[in-house]
Amino acid sequence: MAFKIRSGVPGLAPSRARALQLAACAVLAWAWLRGETPQALPTPAGRPLLAHPAPVSPAPTAVAPEAVAASLGFSTIEVIVGRNDTLDQIFRRLKLDLADLASLRALPGLKAQLDRLRPGERLRLEHQEGVLFGFQRQLSASETLSVKREPTGFLADVLENPLEVEVRTVRGVIDSSLFEAVQEAGAHEQTALTLSEIFAWDIDFVLDIQRGDSFIVTYEELSQDGTYVKDGAVLAASFTNQGREYRAVRYVDSEGRTHYFSPDGLSVRRAFLRAPVQFSRVSSGFNPRRRHPVLNRIRAHKGVDYAAPTGTPVRAAGDGRVRFAGRKGGYGNAVEIAHAGDVVTLYGHLSRFAKSARTGMRVSQGDVIGYVGMTGLASGPHLHYEYRLRGVHKNPQTVRLPDANPIAPALREDFLQQTGPLIASLELVYGPALVSR
Repeated sequence: MAFKIRSGVPGLAPSRARALQLAACAVLAWAWLRGETPQALPTPAGRPLLAHPAPVSPAPTAVAPEAVAASLGFSTIEVIVGRNDTLDQIFRRLKLDLADLASLRALPGLKAQLDRLRPGERLRLEHQEGVLFGFQRQLSASETLSVKREPTGFLADVLENPLEVEVRTVRGVIDSSLFEAVQEAGAHEQTALTLSEIFAWDIDFVLDIQRGDSFIVTYEELSQDGTYVKDGAVLAASFTNQGREYRAVRYVDSEGRTHYFSPDGLSVRRAFLRAPVQFSRVSSGFNPRRRHPVLNRIRAHKGVDYAAPTGTPVRAAGDGRVRFAGRKGGYGNAVEIAHAGDVVTLYGHLSRFAKSARTGMRVSQGDVIGYVGMTGLASGPHLHYEYRLRGVHKNPQTVRLPDANPIAPALREDFLQQTGPLIASLELVYGPALVSR
């Protein structure tokens, strides 16, 4: 994909005019030395700049922009985008001409590519005395936006360097953690995180994972010019937890929507997540006879406590509406969400609320609603999570969750055709399992 856009250069600032005059002189000098007829170049006032006549050459050769740039002594700057940085702030900081930025942003289709900067990304700028002559930004792993100044204006291209995709299948056995086992098997952190998300409705990766659990995963590995870039999509996976095997396969429907299903076509997505905090640890389980660590007396513990560092994101366990968000006695900062089926979930001891956690607002499963803290009666940073069915507290770790929905009958044949080879890939892994140490 590529696009080219030009803009005029009327009404240049004095420094820009001087730069163009220097560029024109360089072009004329080059042409004179080659015995060519110089072409008329525009000046800031719009009048052509001409040299003395020279013998006519049958095939004039244009001077490469790089040669002109070298003759003018351009400065190249690499900028690492900071938090809340904008191009306007960067141009002002580097004392670059803001008129150039306005010209770039005015080009059709370019404004969105310039206004949404990502913290940590690198920008490359070429200038001469504050006049912009080149700009580069990495749009994605395979696309780079490149803007250059020409005598008639700016020229913008999107340069493509496509990624190579290799489908890999690895297996491993957990000795200490899922992340270590996945890395030992040859995959990376992103694949471990995706595995935990795919099976999050069936497995509590805080409580349920045990030494000896195993997995097989087929996934895409992305590279560029032979160099590893990142792990891509998980295509199929098997996870054996406490002797029970769970399987999932990726399916993309005709509208491009991606879902994970069991091999027989049941969605792995349930109405509720088993745990609203990823990769923490259970510090206190559901216990009607627990001794309270702060009050030092027997007091029923009607939820599960997940110990995690302050600031760890807390996710909504299911779709619903926030019916309370604020200070709630010993719970400290708390959020209550009402769900279908007369279910209410509560999240306590939060350090702060997310923007989505406002009374009356709808939330979707997985939305961040707050952050782990130790407000209220808490001896350390953790999340207190409760699950209530028709007003009765249930153990979130063992309560039966609604069954998954099956794939639509109209899509079943296409589903079987797409996923058959992926499911088969889980059967083709031979050799001893890899164990993380």
